[in-house]
Amino acid sequence: MSPGLVVAVLASYFLLLTFIARLTSRGAGNEAFFIGERRSPWYVVAFGMIGASLSGVTFISVPGWVGESQFSYFQMVLGYLPGYAVIALSQQLPMQLTSALVLMPLYYRLQLTSIYGYLGQRFGPASYRTGAGFFLLSRSIGSAARLYLVALVLQVTLFDAWGVPFAATVAVTIAFIWTYTHKGGIKTIIWTDTLQTAFMIGAAVLTALLIGRELGLGPAGIWERVGESGYAKVLFTADPDHPRFFWKQFLAGMFIAIAMTGLDQDMMQKNLSCRNIREAQKNMFSFSAVLVVVNLLFLALGALLFLFAEEKGIALPERSDELFPLIATGGHLPAVVGVMFLLGLIAAAYSSADSALTALTTSFCVDILDIAKRPEATREGLRRRVHVGMSVALAVIILIFREWNDASVISAVFTIAGYTYGPLLGLTRSACSPAGRCGTPVFRSWPCWHRCSRGCSTRTA
Repeated sequence: MSPGLVVAVLASYFLLLTFIARLTSRGAGNEAFFIGERRSPWYVVAFGMIGASLSGVTFISVPGWVGESQFSYFQMVLGYLPGYAVIALSQQLPMQLTSALVLMPLYYRLQLTSIYGYLGQRFGPASYRTGAGFFLLSRSIGSAARLYLVALVLQVTLFDAWGVPFAATVAVTIAFIWTYTHKGGIKTIIWTDTLQTAFMIGAAVLTALLIGRELGLGPAGIWERVGESGYAKVLFTADPDHPRFFWKQFLAGMFIAIAMTGLDQDMMQKNLSCRNIREAQKNMFSFSAVLVVVNLLFLALGALLFLFAEEKGIALPERSDELFPLIATGGHLPAVVGVMFLLGLIAAAYSSADSALTALTTSFCVDILDIAKRPEATREGLRRRVHVGMSVALAVIILIFREWNDASVISAVFTIAGYTYGPLLGLTRSACSPAGRCGTPVFRSWPCWHRCSRGCSTRTA
């Protein structure tokens, strides 16, 4: 792709985002920035959350990962479904069915702006700050890893030709996000994420169809060819010691969904912007069903990329993350694929990064600075300064990540999440294990419905 075409695509895209931001951020204050004034339509939130959940990592790394792990990642995706059910199910269901399945109703009942406020009420300020701190650490690193991908592609396709250093590319990438999020926050992001999700899915579908055409396949033939290839194996059930063993992946997916969505301010902030708990639950169930289908689409695209490379004699890159960019922008397919790839990548990366930046700002303001106790006249200015500070912090972490990481980005993201979201999951488990009403300690285990030794029961959420 020529640098001029890249600039034209980027300029058009960000003009569109800026236009949406101007429409949605009129009269926006801290309440709109943090929780969208609790007026967000659930169906808009659900569709936009697809892009925020997948990010540029899914767009590039998941297709590239197929070469070494086949479709084993889909086992983890299937585990997301019970994990999202734990987050969403209502307390109005019979007690036997709800057990711990009450995260979202809990957040709504307490009218939280930051979900870590529950830890403050349950354990006190030390645990509250600890939970928020783990989120700030984890989301900062995870978002930096995701943004690193888009900065790298922009560097290769545009800025290398102009002699621009990578640090400047990172600065431009972050500045774009700040431009359209600094005023409206969540109120803006639920609409920009909807647009970006549409671009991301559209890019994947168009690329798959055009690769299929190059291979002489129609839509039905694509699925048949992928299914017959050696890349489409989903279930790994033979060896329990294997890292891709089904139950390991499935249970990991369930707890990843609970920790990285239900205990994550970024993802839950969008849910908390819905009008009420019922709409938030509709959003969660719709989102989880579509997410499974979209992940399968990206795995199929990965298989197609490898089949196309084999058919055309294209040498595979050293890093699997580079396969999709290589084929999409290397002149092997019509130019429209390169344009859609660039749009899809930027949309995928930015739909995750913009909400992450907003969530980081929200958590730092609410959980660390306790902005509600500050003089009202200073609150909006403080929030704006924190937003700038978080933008700078992300840029610095991206540069550090570039020097440190030498693996697939999706692999690095899950490795980091294990160290940072694990403590959050542990804090929540402890929060679900108080004494019974009679004062006798209850059994410390999931679910959050316990019975003590005297027969007294307590429900903690």
